Amino acid sequence: MSTSHAAATTEHVEHELGFFRKYIFSLDHKIIGIQYLLTSMVMALIGGVLAMLIRLQLGFPGWRWPELQALMPGGFQNGVLKPDFYLALVTMHGTIMIFFVLTTALSGGFGNFLIPLQIGARDMAFPFMNALSYWLYPPAVVLLLAAFVVTGGAPSSGWTAYPPLSAVAQAAPGSGLGQTLWLLSLVVLILAFLFGGLNYITTVLQLRARGMSMLRLPLTIWAMFITALLMLLSFPVLTAAVIMLLFDRLAGTSFFVPEVVVGGQLLSHTGGNPILWQHLFWFLGHPEVYVLILPPMGMVSDILAANSRKPIFGYPFMVGSMAAIGILSFLVWGHHMYTSGMHPLVGMAFMTTTLAIAVPSAVKTFNWLATLWRARIRFTPAMLFAIGFVSLFVTGGLTGVFLAQPPVDIQMHDTYFVVAHFHFVMASAAMFGVFAGVYHWFPKMFGRMLNERLGRLHFWLTFIGIYATFFPMHFLGFAGVTRRYYAYQLFERLRDVQPLNTAISIAAFGLGLAQLLFIANFVYSLFWGPRAERNPWRATTLEWQAPSPPPHGNWGAVEPEVHRWAYDYSVPGAPEDFIPQTTPAAAVAAPAHGHGGHA
Repeated sequence: MSTSHAAATTEHVEHELGFFRKYIFSLDHKIIGIQYLLTSMVMALIGGVLAMLIRLQLGFPGWRWPELQALMPGGFQNGVLKPDFYLALVTMHGTIMIFFVLTTALSGGFGNFLIPLQIGARDMAFPFMNALSYWLYPPAVVLLLAAFVVTGGAPSSGWTAYPPLSAVAQAAPGSGLGQTLWLLSLVVLILAFLFGGLNYITTVLQLRARGMSMLRLPLTIWAMFITALLMLLSFPVLTAAVIMLLFDRLAGTSFFVPEVVVGGQLLSHTGGNPILWQHLFWFLGHPEVYVLILPPMGMVSDILAANSRKPIFGYPFMVGSMAAIGILSFLVWGHHMYTSGMHPLVGMAFMTTTLAIAVPSAVKTFNWLATLWRARIRFTPAMLFAIGFVSLFVTGGLTGVFLAQPPVDIQMHDTYFVVAHFHFVMASAAMFGVFAGVYHWFPKMFGRMLNERLGRLHFWLTFIGIYATFFPMHFLGFAGVTRRYYAYQLFERLRDVQPLNTAISIAAFGLGLAQLLFIANFVYSLFWGPRAERNPWRATTLEWQAPSPPPHGNWGAVEPEVHRWAYDYSVPGAPEDFIPQTTPAAAVAAPAHGHGGHA
């Protein structure tokens, strides 16, 4: 530990902060992590309501909803949801859930809360930059949501913002000021991610406790570390693309806009190429998939080991597979663009790299299953959601193998088969990672326990609701139902799928209602839940050695020292079925690495 950090230790222990500095404008990584998590939950509510409105139209097209018109007069006409508002809902739902909920909750929330605690540090390397990262998030939210109330309304170009819809103000309702606000909000949010990523990398490399070698890190930390590298390398590309698109919109340039005729009038743009935007967007877009899924992979690994009372199986391969996924994620973006006129040989190259990424993904899945094999499983809510994560990841991953191949993808492109695929592998699996993390680390965050019975009920309703909502969408895709269509029933060949779409909508409403259980449990337990002990799950990693909740500075006067890897569960000869990382080898009869530990 450096001298400057030692000096900071004294400050952390002795300095008492006022309310606003402690809970609002805090530099404490734990408070910032909780701020990220709570703000993400609010955004999840908004994104979820938008999803319900989308399902309302798809399940019950043409129905009149006068009560909703009273609430959202601009979105309905004669009680019927308007087409342009529907497209705005689709765009904003995708944007909110991907960038403003899952990325922020997983990397911002759990990354901030867990990294210093699990590596034995007192805080992030740059606390002020960390606070700045969070405080860029609310302005980005305001910019994004303001798009709903400006002239023209929210953008309708989809969460991918493909030009020319996103580049030409006259292209569609919402392509005006609403689209500009969408782009600005993304620039601000990406800055927040970059500040966070820099902080995570520096903190993991520089502030680990004595004895915490890289191969003693919990898999959650490895996942956050690799995720931060992905963010640092991929997000600037999108930032540059967004700025170029803003120039196209506001300064008359033509990076992405070819000659375009709108309403019979030839616009002044010429020479641009909308495919360039697709390349730049998906160079970020596919690593973004792993920005969402790698943190849950790490968190779920820790939760599975703790509740199986077994060491994680194949730790070096788990680390290596996450690194391989991170590297390969930069080589697969073209599989989103098979229908863009790509040369078949280039398509084959992207198919090969996309299929290759299934190998490390399969390694992780097999290792999770091996960890569960013959384990003494505790079915806590966190464990249920962790197992559910594996199920959703496998279900979504299998359909990804089909979509990786150009002959299949070209047929299924932009159908509900793709919607089902990414809602399983990216959205639902990542959300299950968030739920597993909340149920597991809530006692450490707030010093209280969540209600386990409500947690289990929440899991089963959510698990069944996810499969009932998204699995039938595969069949919609086979039938040729295209996503983003407001009124697919206008096509005679698609009218037969209406009952299935109605059933999907009813399942989606049930899924949405099930989340109220989680909110009620979260809020009630926050104030009236039973007090949590220091280590309620009898887990081995460092955060469970701190009080619940940890004080400012985390560790009191003495920082922890690490003597073993993170997964010493059920070690033969040990007095208990777990040995914390802080326990010296001499303190137990069994060897420190009796289960394949790593120094």
